[in-house]
Amino acid sequence: MRITLIVIVFAVISFGTVLGAEKKIGPQDLPPAVQKAVPAETRGAEIKGYNQETEKGKTFYEVETMLNGKGRDVLFNSSGTVVEVEEEVALDGIPPAAKAAIEKRAANAKINKIESVTKGQSVSYEAEITSKSGKRSEIAVKADGSLMR
Repeated sequence: MRITLIVIVFAVISFGTVLGAEKKIGPQDLPPAVQKAVPAETRGAEIKGYNQETEKGKTFYEVETMLNGKGRDVLFNSSGTVVEVEEEVALDGIPPAAKAAIEKRAANAKINKIESVTKGQSVSYEAEITSKSGKRSEIAVKADGSLMR
């Protein structure tokens, strides 16, 4: 019984590490370089929370904010460099090809939220949708409407 429990705990920890683990942290838990970078990247926004994420062995720090009534999350690496910015946007505010692709793939589902995702010079769009049966899923497309995943 004890060996089984140890194996299960190890499997859960390993699985979380592979998929990427996220935990809530406070601003004091951010590395100094990230603490220094946060004010410039969140100017005018209300900070809602901080997370530490580990993906493929790399640690990142996410600052969740609200700006002008919309969600805006900034992901930093440990040296304080912005890796990704997710911003809530209106469906009508995205490129027409991306909008058409999301609407086509959402079909009869409800579109809950649209986010622009900026990684370096690349911008894509993610739509959170809910089917009529209540199942939530996500659609990710490039600006030209092609699927991301």
